[in-house]
Amino acid sequence: MPVGIFRVCLVVITAIINHPFLFPKENGTVPENTEEIIQKMKEREESLRLQKLRLEQEIADQEAAQQALEKAAKVVEEIKEEKVPWDMWTALSMVIFLLIELWRQDFQEGNWQDTGAEEDDMAVLGKAFKGVAFPDKATLASFYEKRILGTTGDMARMREMVEGFADDLLEALRSVCNRDADMEVEDCMGVGSMYENWRVRKPFVCDLIVPFAPPEPYCFRSQIWCSGDNFPPDEQGYGTIKVCRADEDVTGCICDKTKLGEDMLCLLHSQGNTSRPSSEMEDLLCFKNTQYLDADQVMKWFQITVTKAWNKISHKYEFDLSFSLLDSPGALKIKFRSGKSVAFNLTPVVQYENSDVYFISHFPRNELAAELPSSTRWFLTFAVYERRFIQLISKTLPAGACHISCLQILSFLHGKQCSLTGPSGLTNYHLKTVLLHLLQARPGQDWAPEKLEARLQDMLKFLEKCLHEKKLYHFFIGNGKVPAELGFPITFQRAEPLNLFRPFVLHRDVYRKTVDTFHEMLRNTSALINEYTVHIPLAHTNGIHKESI
Repeated sequence: MPVGIFRVCLVVITAIINHPFLFPKENGTVPENTEEIIQKMKEREESLRLQKLRLEQEIADQEAAQQALEKAAKVVEEIKEEKVPWDMWTALSMVIFLLIELWRQDFQEGNWQDTGAEEDDMAVLGKAFKGVAFPDKATLASFYEKRILGTTGDMARMREMVEGFADDLLEALRSVCNRDADMEVEDCMGVGSMYENWRVRKPFVCDLIVPFAPPEPYCFRSQIWCSGDNFPPDEQGYGTIKVCRADEDVTGCICDKTKLGEDMLCLLHSQGNTSRPSSEMEDLLCFKNTQYLDADQVMKWFQITVTKAWNKISHKYEFDLSFSLLDSPGALKIKFRSGKSVAFNLTPVVQYENSDVYFISHFPRNELAAELPSSTRWFLTFAVYERRFIQLISKTLPAGACHISCLQILSFLHGKQCSLTGPSGLTNYHLKTVLLHLLQARPGQDWAPEKLEARLQDMLKFLEKCLHEKKLYHFFIGNGKVPAELGFPITFQRAEPLNLFRPFVLHRDVYRKTVDTFHEMLRNTSALINEYTVHIPLAHTNGIHKESI
């Protein structure tokens, strides 16, 4: 009997060591008065400091846990040698341990991004929303119709003009390139808020991506962070692109990786083709002395070829074309003689295998604030699948569904607040990610047009919850519930979820500014909406009919 009790205690201690975060802490709330705010901020600062120490010692804790497991195994072996028979307590303890482990795995897999029940949301936001006068349904509907809906026609006209000019520019670009040596440029595709019909802030900017490929007989072979062990944990979401000959072995020969010596010769490769001249790989936009595609080289090549293409066709147009941002190769601006201008982004990308996931050297306007660790590391963009998902889910929603309206209003409020208090760590991409999660979690009837107020509050509550936990997962990466109709690559569905709020864990000042801006936006929501509803004349909306976007 004492031996059985000892074994139960041993198994429980082992479980606690292995799963210190098994039961999450309850969410906190934002204090009401100034003294409580100061006290909570001090407590939060101390908590973050402790979390930083805990993260730094994570490897040491894992080693300690492994040693504890080895000790436990050793004790079990000693007991086995003493031939102590198994009793009821031993069997019961093992069953409990297995049940806990199974429950933990189910919990992690089934709730990769918990949208939270209404009770949980109110527990998190109880005091954040207390005292906030949120606009009613009629005010929101009037604000949306007068301030936002009228911009839909402007976006459609601008998209048509930009796409027509971009096609002409790319055709000229192909004509100035050497077909045998330069990269082959494909047709452009529109992505982002302008093509998902939710952009509200001016000036409108169209985002176009342009896939390109190497000339024959070369091809691109890519590697993503979740397909191998060559990427450190802080480089999740990146990939590399290797330029190879189409007939080259994917794995490569050992003579490429090992110095064979002067008296040894590879029987598969002659001395003439064991290595390629450095100048040849640089002509293919590779990093110096490597076969990996260099994002900086691609940016320079694209700017030069676009300039040549424009010089060839500029006589056809009565406007000027220039680069609006020096660090963005495709940030272009059309300047008319009247003084008006139209900006758009033409960004080179590389296709990942046979999917619509693309490697991109940078994100226009720094939508995802991050720095490339190396010019051979490329971001991955899922913009095409995001647009398709919104289109697919919109077909299942009621007529005039409010999902796009919610995102437009939230984007407008956040943009206005940032113009008052300065930029924060939140971007429009974060706001869109929140909407994608809620679209997947809520049934279609919840997005009826009359439920605009409730769904907008849901988005704010979910965003507050994510900020509180510093955890907002990328919608596609690690999401096993992506609709099969999208044809999304299974590799990314099986990957570990990617936390878009990870920078908040590392940069406390940015996190504090972001939270303060968000709470200030909540307090100003009613005032901003009422102001723009009252001061916009009704005449501006004449002839505008509300339609499903």
